[in-house]
Amino acid sequence: MAISFDKALGIHEQAVNVRVKRAEILANNIANSDTPNYQARDIDFESVLQGVQGGQQPLTMSRTSEGHSSGLINADFASELMYRIPSQPSVDGNTVDVQAEMARYTENAIDYQASFQFLNNKFTGLSSAIKGE
Repeated sequence: MAISFDKALGIHEQAVNVRVKRAEILANNIANSDTPNYQARDIDFESVLQGVQGGQQPLTMSRTSEGHSSGLINADFASELMYRIPSQPSVDGNTVDVQAEMARYTENAIDYQASFQFLNNKFTGLSSAIKGE
């Protein structure tokens, strides 16, 4: 009987990947907190994960030349990016609230650790089953 890693690992593999992409987006927001007219962005974790889990891949962007940058995040997630609506926009048009972005980044890091721990436990269980322990 073959082991299906997709069934054995559940949703945690996809959750870890989406959390990594979200961390990149939030870090980009924090890094651009002083950039005039920079618009803070984020993804809706649940909707992206549901799309990936349901077998639907996010819309892909096409590049007309190999020299074009695919951006900080994977181009597959670009269609899922949303602009953040600031509670108090700055005079220079920047919508990044550094404290709020840091809180989101920290929350995402904690959720990443939880998903990673679940994934690690699944591998430990599979390893024990293979060894017959």
